[in-house]
Amino acid sequence: MKEFKFWQVDAFTKKPFNGNPAAVLIIEEELDDQLMQNIAIEMNLSETAYVLLRPGKNPYLRWFTPMSEIDLCGHATLASAQIYFKEIDQTSDEITFDTKFAGPLGVKKNDSFLTMNFPSRPGDEIELETIPYFVFNSLSSIKPIYARKSRDLMLVYESEKTIINMKPNFNNLLEYKDFIIVTAKSNNPKYDFISRFFCAGDGISEDPVTGSAHSTLAPYWSDQLNKTNLIAYQASKRGGELNLEISGDRINITGQAITIISGIIKI
Repeated sequence: MKEFKFWQVDAFTKKPFNGNPAAVLIIEEELDDQLMQNIAIEMNLSETAYVLLRPGKNPYLRWFTPMSEIDLCGHATLASAQIYFKEIDQTSDEITFDTKFAGPLGVKKNDSFLTMNFPSRPGDEIELETIPYFVFNSLSSIKPIYARKSRDLMLVYESEKTIINMKPNFNNLLEYKDFIIVTAKSNNPKYDFISRFFCAGDGISEDPVTGSAHSTLAPYWSDQLNKTNLIAYQASKRGGELNLEISGDRINITGQAITIISGIIKI
């Protein structure tokens, strides 16, 4: 029997049961992809992160949803850094994770805050007419005013009220396999913009706080608001705050995290 220690971390929050939960496993040998997928299914969170310790090299980080491995995940990277600094190297305030798809990702610790250095993914503007109409109808009776496509489909709406009141038909959205970001300028002076993130086709109806989505959100709102420092709020039921800094083709994403569960997986 093999045993693996795991932690569950609420990311982009300082309060338990808020932000976005992720499972983190620190491993010392490579695991079979199917085993990692099965563990992610068992954890039943939007992402499960695996941090492979490699002597003399950067730790190697991978992320799995209950459906598949994904190319980039912000909140599970934040969660992984939280566990690394608390459980593996309490003296360090900086770590770089090597990844399969996104290259090296650096994370710095400053008191209770963690800052991730992520790639910018601005994407390209696309015509609204090219998007299947059922997508709009499944989200809201109000049509977006702008669309952009990177890894995710980003839909911009006129009013934040539309974002907050949105009640998607997730059964219909199962037909659409791309992740969907919806966003609008914030009316709250505390925030520059708000967003939500839907991924019904990948087994998660709504992701509570999505760091990687801000690789697309941040460059768009930076251009719109003529600002390089932004404060974002993801308006899911759990909610979460992100501080963003645009730096060339990279984005610094800052948030907090709290560990709420630890345990042992026995296989």
